[in-house]
Amino acid sequence: MSMQLSPELSLPIPSPFGEAAYRAFQWSKNIFGFAHKALSTQASDLMLSLLSDLQTLSSGKAIPPRARVSVSAATLQILRARYEQLLQTDWQDAEAGYYPHALLFDNPWIDFARYYPQVWLDLPQIAQRVHGKRYQEFSQNIPTEGYPKYYLQNFHYQTNGYLSDDSAELYDLQVELLFGGTADAMRRRVIRLLKDALDPALASPHILDVACGTGRTLRMVRGSLPKAALYGLDLSPAYLRKANQLLQELPGELPQLLRANGESMPYADATFDAVTSVFLFHELPGLARQNVINEMSRVVKPGGVVLICDSVQLLDSPELEETMEAFMQTFHEPYYRDYIHDDLGARLQQAGCEVLRRETHYVSSYTLARKG
Repeated sequence: MSMQLSPELSLPIPSPFGEAAYRAFQWSKNIFGFAHKALSTQASDLMLSLLSDLQTLSSGKAIPPRARVSVSAATLQILRARYEQLLQTDWQDAEAGYYPHALLFDNPWIDFARYYPQVWLDLPQIAQRVHGKRYQEFSQNIPTEGYPKYYLQNFHYQTNGYLSDDSAELYDLQVELLFGGTADAMRRRVIRLLKDALDPALASPHILDVACGTGRTLRMVRGSLPKAALYGLDLSPAYLRKANQLLQELPGELPQLLRANGESMPYADATFDAVTSVFLFHELPGLARQNVINEMSRVVKPGGVVLICDSVQLLDSPELEETMEAFMQTFHEPYYRDYIHDDLGARLQQAGCEVLRRETHYVSSYTLARKG
């Protein structure tokens, strides 16, 4: 069960012990995540090998093994240092009052325990999809009409992409496993940037999260800005249902969630004080990226802020190129190679926003801009 958060919550133990508890919590998730990754990779490789052997027997032609990009010890050392810095920054931001300490420990334990077996049960389907290179595969009971073509993908090879309730239930667990337990810590980096950039005179800032998914970012913003009027937009009805469930657990006004395409938002010009987006842009082709940024700029007020969090890029983290290559090889991310060469700052400027700050934390990049 997730914690009930409010701005008054503080850690009920002295700070040095609290930091030790936090680091132990994070490292346990990290170890579990990487153990899962190692075991699931071995299981997936075994299944792919068996499928290739069966195809070789039936066709009489040898199937070359799947290529793998290795990550060097030097890159792993860089990742370790970035991970340690992420934990330190996350704790320091809580100590500085940007969000309650309890937010550091907010974790859907019951959901994780309930759905972790499904991650393994889905692995054979994923292996078959990888082997057959079937990347736009959806069950017959999943409606696919009306969605942009680029969205109808089995991102990460997951069954039914982002369009099923099962996918929505598994998503947060899968992302935590993918990032070695750091997904929420990277999402929280949005909060300090957001609070520093917002006009302190705003009693109830209106904040929109584009591609809000299951609502994890909105949940964190609610924990740190309890009086904010929150809005979420996403293309997936299944993910919005999950977001509504998670956000109902929190005190305060329920965020207004809406199903819509970020390329054409159903909001009037200059509606919001801030617009955020987390882990969206690497899954968009270049034209859609610019369209979404244009819309983010349109719906934010003059003087308001636009904040994007996504994967690191070659522009800010060339030393992690091996990691980016490994990610592209391991997961179905058809627009990622174009994304890592893109310049979101230039796109924001094209949309009439001035870039204020760029930061990197672990394997995520953050771009903060203000509309002129």
